Order: sequence, then structure tokens, then C-alpha cells
Amino acid sequence: MASSEEDGTVEEKENNNKKRTKSALITAWLTFYNIAMTAGWLVLAITMMRFYIQKGTHKGLYRSIARTLKFFQTFALVEVRICRIVRTSVIVTGVQVCSRIYMVWFITSSIRQIQNEESVLLFLVVWTVTEITRYSYYTFKLLHHLPYFIKWARYNFFIILYPLGVVGELFTIYAALPFVRRSGMYSMRLPNKYNVSFDYYYFLIIVMLSYIPLFPQLYLHMLRQRRRVLHGEVIVEKDD
Repeated sequence: MASSEEDGTVEEKENNNKKRTKSALITAWLTFYNIAMTAGWLVLAITMMRFYIQKGTHKGLYRSIARTLKFFQTFALVEVRICRIVRTSVIVTGVQVCSRIYMVWFITSSIRQIQNEESVLLFLVVWTVTEITRYSYYTFKLLHHLPYFIKWARYNFFIILYPLGVVGELFTIYAALPFVRRSGMYSMRLPNKYNVSFDYYYFLIIVMLSYIPLFPQLYLHMLRQRRRVLHGEVIVEKDD
């Protein structure tokens, strides 16, 4: 009996050590990721400010930061996987990340004629402030040294920034419509060997209309998170 109990104790200790090691590795990876993303968006913020100070205009700004923006925004796809680790909504994170990647790759970077629009500057500024706040919040939280201002900013800035970002994105897509219609980009006309028709112009209109049901849901999700974190309300959410 004594031998059996000792074996069980040793096995328990080994399992606990493995769990602690795994937890430490996950924490280290998440900390590295959030520090890297905070630094990346800070670089973008500094680059944008320097450009505007030197040029006195936002024209040409997007082109100067496009490569860095595409890298860090695309790298955010990692967060869909991270959701499984930190137990947050995969759907909410997936929609937010993928919609931004779409804005960067398939709209703003693909249509040069709209890159100097004020709406592009608007969503760039909103994204930059939001991401610096968000990633710094996660970094300090993982390090167990979270300043109250960072926590407050994370759950208050979005109240204004989120709607402004949506306005910037919608106006950018709207500005792209005439160029997409004239060029026929990303569209497939019949007849073709695949026997499939696709009109990117109408697809963009559908994307714009999709903001009507999606934006309120995401915004209300953030408001619920705000109440839970800042006011301690117990809110149970299902990850559909």
C-alpha cells in the first residue's frame, strides 16, 4: 500500500510540474507577443507623427507605413488561436481581426486612388491608439503590474474610438466603390471556364451593409466587458 501511495504522489508531482511548465511557457509567449505588438503599433504611431510633422499633410502617409501596417495587422491572426488559450470569444476576435486584415489588403492597399482619403487617416489613427492601449493593457496584466490608467483607457477609449473607426472604414469602402466599378477588379464575368459570376462592387456593398448587424453586437460586447472589469458585474457570455 505504501508503495502504491508513493507512486501516486510522484505521478501527481510530475503532472503538476508539467502543468506549471506549460503555464509558464504560455505566459512567456503571450507576454512576448503583446510586447512585440505594442512596440509595432508604437512604431507606426511615431512614423505617422513624424511624417505629418515633416510633410504637413497626410497625403502619402499610407504608402509610407503600408508594409509595417500589413505585417503587424496580419500577424494579429495569431490571436484567433490565442483565444483557445485565454478563453475569450473566438467569433468576436475573428471578426475584428479578419475585418481589419480585409480593410488593409483588399481595399486600402489594393486601390491606390483612395489611400489619401481623410477616412483612411481616421481609421489609421483610431486603430493605432486602440492597439497601443489594448496590447499594453495585456502586457502589464501578464506582468502583474497593471497601472489603473491603462486599465481605464482600455475600457473607456473604445466608447468614442470604436464608432469613429467604423465611420472611417465605411467611408473608405464607399470611396473605393467607383474605382472598383470602373476597373472590375477581383470580379469574374460570365462566360468563363468556372461558370461562376462574382462582382466585387456589389460584394463591397454587402460588406458595408454587414456593419449594421455586426457593429452593435461587437460594441455591446465591449460595453459588457467594461462593466465586468471596471464595475465588477458578473456577466455570463456564451461563445456561439
